[in-house]
Amino acid sequence: MKQIYFYLFLFAVSVLAGCSPKVVPVKAKVVATDSAKARPIVVIDTNAKPVVIVRRGPFAKTDSFYTAKTDSLVALAKKQQPAMLIDSSGMAIPSDFVGTVNFGIRKPNYVIIHFTAQDSIQQTLKTFTLTSTQTSAHYVIAKDGKIFHMVNDYLRANHAGAGKWGSVTDMNSCSLGIEIDNNGSEPFTDAEVKSLLLLLDYMKKTYNIPTANFIGHQDFAPKRKPDPGPLFPWKILAQHGFGYWADDLLVDIPPPTFDPAIALRLIGYDTSDLNAAIVAFKRHFVQTDITPQLTPMDLMVLYNVSKKY
Repeated sequence: MKQIYFYLFLFAVSVLAGCSPKVVPVKAKVVATDSAKARPIVVIDTNAKPVVIVRRGPFAKTDSFYTAKTDSLVALAKKQQPAMLIDSSGMAIPSDFVGTVNFGIRKPNYVIIHFTAQDSIQQTLKTFTLTSTQTSAHYVIAKDGKIFHMVNDYLRANHAGAGKWGSVTDMNSCSLGIEIDNNGSEPFTDAEVKSLLLLLDYMKKTYNIPTANFIGHQDFAPKRKPDPGPLFPWKILAQHGFGYWADDLLVDIPPPTFDPAIALRLIGYDTSDLNAAIVAFKRHFVQTDITPQLTPMDLMVLYNVSKKY
């Protein structure tokens, strides 16, 4: 009798195995690594489903904090409540919530490039994982070209701060911030530039960011920020479609009626402090001289560049 039950058990197991989905080996792609222990932390399977791996190392606590905070933001986005408004007499305004079928997530429309002004990538990662600093960026690029993604592209990072570009004053809400490991007085490495170009190409294609909307922190906040500075290769970026650059051959002389302040505003600069705007412009488009005076050559560059916007 025991043998009969045993064979029945084997038969049942074989039937269940035949009915269950087959296990397909996952072809995983490592998209990030734990710098402390050089082990993969996130992989993507063939069905593009994220596989979560528990992270160990110096950033385990901040990763957990990030997850909890994003969960709270998702919960906030799921709220479906009517507008709670009261008129001057204290009466509630009739309102209701009716969900539409036509909506999507907001996307970034600018890219702001920074230098870290710190001495190592480890120092910057620490700075961006301390709540006391209240500063962050979507991406940080190390000197060896490694890219650290720190804030989801659809979330708001604290990277731009106070400033103005055109009519935009809250740049954090509509931009992606990229920090490059550089102390502000050294050339950017070839590996950093190579990774940056690939990242910018991904951003431009993914979010349809206009060519004119790749700018520096100095452009948005000329009164208080110098980065990414005159050593940054803006000309190379422009050659790849990220921002503009003056023509190699400047043949058009600005007319007598040319107003530099108006030209700077057309590009996007805040000219409430004209000298600061001039310095920011020269850091970006001249780079050999960053004084607040415009030379005849500077005026030709400004005239040429302003016509591209």
